[in-house]
Amino acid sequence: MITLSHYLVLSAVLFAIGLVGVYRRKNLLMLLFSTEILLNAANVGFAAISKFYGDLTGQMFAFFIVAVAASEVAVGLGLMIVWYKRRGTLDIDSMQSMHG
Repeated sequence: MITLSHYLVLSAVLFAIGLVGVYRRKNLLMLLFSTEILLNAANVGFAAISKFYGDLTGQMFAFFIVAVAASEVAVGLGLMIVWYKRRGTLDIDSMQSMHG
């Protein structure tokens, strides 16, 4: 039987994968994917704890995280498209030389 600890371990593993992706990636698109993994790890944890205690608060937090993630993707992809059209790359190191 799957218990709360199984879900929390899954959430921790997903969060660790997301953190490694944020620290190691040089591509802006991969950085965006890594932040999505971080947010989904938080969603799994919130939903599991909410189910365990029989309260809907955690599921409501997860719903709001999904809404924030959707807006983050919309704004982030728009900015990435503009950046790629101007610079021709999504490499984070090229962003250090930002000038008008």
